[in-house]
Amino acid sequence: MAAQRISPWIRVPIGVAHYHWTIYGTGPAAHHRNTRSRQSQSSLPNLAAPHLARLLLRPTPLLSFKLAPKERLSLISRHFNSHAHVPLNTPFSIERQSSPSDDIEWEPLNKKPQEIKQRTQKRTFGTQTEAPPAEEKKDESKEEAQKPANMSSQAPHPALLIPGPIEFDDAVLQSMSHYSEPHTGMPFVNTFSEVLTMLRKVFQTSSPDSQPFVISGSGTLGWDQVAVNLVEPGDDVLVLHTGYFADSFADCFETYGVHATQLKAPIGDRPQHDEIEKALKEKDYKLISITHTDTSTGVLSEIESVSKLVHRVSPNTLIVVDGVCSIGCEDLQFDAWGVDCAITASQKALGCPAGLSIVMASGRAIQRFQSRKTRPASYFASWKNWMPVMQNYEAKKPSYFATPSPQLIHALHTALTQLLSLPLAERFRIHRETSQRVKKTISDMGLKQLASKPENQANGMTAIYLPEGLTPPEILPTLLKKGVIFAGGLHKEIATRYLRFGHMGVSVMDPKRDDIDRALKALREGLQEVQKT
Repeated sequence: MAAQRISPWIRVPIGVAHYHWTIYGTGPAAHHRNTRSRQSQSSLPNLAAPHLARLLLRPTPLLSFKLAPKERLSLISRHFNSHAHVPLNTPFSIERQSSPSDDIEWEPLNKKPQEIKQRTQKRTFGTQTEAPPAEEKKDESKEEAQKPANMSSQAPHPALLIPGPIEFDDAVLQSMSHYSEPHTGMPFVNTFSEVLTMLRKVFQTSSPDSQPFVISGSGTLGWDQVAVNLVEPGDDVLVLHTGYFADSFADCFETYGVHATQLKAPIGDRPQHDEIEKALKEKDYKLISITHTDTSTGVLSEIESVSKLVHRVSPNTLIVVDGVCSIGCEDLQFDAWGVDCAITASQKALGCPAGLSIVMASGRAIQRFQSRKTRPASYFASWKNWMPVMQNYEAKKPSYFATPSPQLIHALHTALTQLLSLPLAERFRIHRETSQRVKKTISDMGLKQLASKPENQANGMTAIYLPEGLTPPEILPTLLKKGVIFAGGLHKEIATRYLRFGHMGVSVMDPKRDDIDRALKALREGLQEVQKT
């Protein structure tokens, strides 16, 4: 296709745009060519992207043109527009659409192509419905009211209902598109400060001695932070085992020369209090770790009573909670229950994309770190490097050790704003009631859970035994075809015998979404189909 040169370094194919610019040439010849080309514009095809100008010039040898300064700068400035398409920090805003710019030099074509329709997504098993073209809408408010309850601006995709990552609200994902900014600039520092303040509310700590940490990494980085900052090589720690993640946490301790003793419970159960008390009396443990929700089994540990037991029997033992799959959907009263350290991650019940390791440390844990005799065995995970940064950020002072992810911090800010838009007790109640409904439906299907006792069952996920002889690879593809994604088993002893169903965050909290009901329907129908074949 022939092209015209509109600057010494830009070539644009002729007749390939959805909009057209006014092109300013130099000299009489250029003016004549511009005039002649505009007269022939109606005969040219409209083939290209809407962000190019419609160049209405007939194929001729390359010619040089200049955009007038005003128009040229205006067009360039579009790429520096920092305004979001939609309001951020709006709890569970489901439908978001952007509108074209009103730049005066942009002139939409008077064309009504029947083949181009405005498409909107209905998040029902990955299908879509088509809305009428914008020009046919008579009453926009009425149209808005008639939209399906679970409209989303996200691309069509199966509902992700695994124990993390989870589905995200549109506003959270929109926050990820924040323009680049300096991580030591005050706008970002202020945002980070608010994130740390909100995390105190989520963990339910008001003690000025406690310290939140938000570091780029996964939830696993929280294990490293605990192992390198709160204990030293040669120390003994007690790991309460309720599944796969206790094994992994113990392995992390051993990596740094810390001796980990695991107190294991049968699959689907948790260590009993008398067993914990006996273990604590047998050895001087510097630390005890408890997995609040083990996502390999769906077992929920009882933090409050175990914490009271530890404070009574072994008061110098630090209490560490692995809350990666619980913070945000299970009650954890950091101060009231005497927890010393709790770790979580951004991509689960907090409702933010993966990539942030989040830790809350008590004043007692900070003192233990400050009195250690050996240097932390990790450079990146050392609180010696991170604590001044977190303290400065919270005080709205620029600081630096390693570059954070500004886009993820903005997304976390939006997610936490949504999370705290309701009282925590209300949020936990909704998760608990949804969990009970899921578990009752599963029981009605004749299926059993790994966690058979109600008091052991997590509220953010459910681990489900499959019918005898059926394995995850046989059922998961069928569920995917129905537009829902579950996770296979993770516990190494029974991994081929069960599924994991995550029900937390926006899929539970947003009343306009029907992710959970659709997933239960898919599971019921999928099992029937697979068992017939």
